[in-house]
Amino acid sequence: MLLLLFGFTLVVQLKANDGDSTLLTARQEDLVRILSDLESQEQRLQQEVTALEDSKQSLSSGAEGAEAALREATERADDLGVLAGELPARGTGLVIRINGGQDQVESDALLNAVQELRGAGAEAMQIEGGDGTAVRVVASTSFQDSPAGQGGDRFGVVVDGKRLTSTYTITVIGDPKTMDTALRIPGGVIESITDDGGNVTVQEQGVVDVSAIHDVTTLRYARPVS
Repeated sequence: MLLLLFGFTLVVQLKANDGDSTLLTARQEDLVRILSDLESQEQRLQQEVTALEDSKQSLSSGAEGAEAALREATERADDLGVLAGELPARGTGLVIRINGGQDQVESDALLNAVQELRGAGAEAMQIEGGDGTAVRVVASTSFQDSPAGQGGDRFGVVVDGKRLTSTYTITVIGDPKTMDTALRIPGGVIESITDDGGNVTVQEQGVVDVSAIHDVTTLRYARPVS
């Protein structure tokens, strides 16, 4: 099912890009990076399919099934804790610093960066402002501009209710090569920010820590389907 979904998404994306002048005029090395990104996504999906098949086999292995199910549940709880931002995480990834310079970086630029990283397989992420305030990025994270003079005399971005100011540092766990490629796609995050007068530096790290924790949200309306 994952492979079918990936294939469908790829076809839709290719059709949508038929009239994309950016890709038509892109340099050969940029097209190679885009192709490499798509191949990396396919490889990740293949690995996930294999892992799910192995898990299914271990859970249905007779007497050992209950023990395997307990291990599986514990691992899934940890994974969900990381995805929900309730647990700190450590792994390979990137440290991205975004400085607005004279032309300040607005909330949509940070949101675009987060979306590109998610699309490239980011598994855990936090964003930190110049004063050290850090916010864990989860599915419900919101971004909005905070003009100069509101809450201080500097321009900033409000992330989940916390006001951050430049320089912004995004710490993200995932495959560094794939995420770096996604950020450098022509017309993408880095090009857009630099065109607006900002500056972006990307550092690949063997180990990064995403330590900010997202406060647990009490659901008012959503309920699990039994």
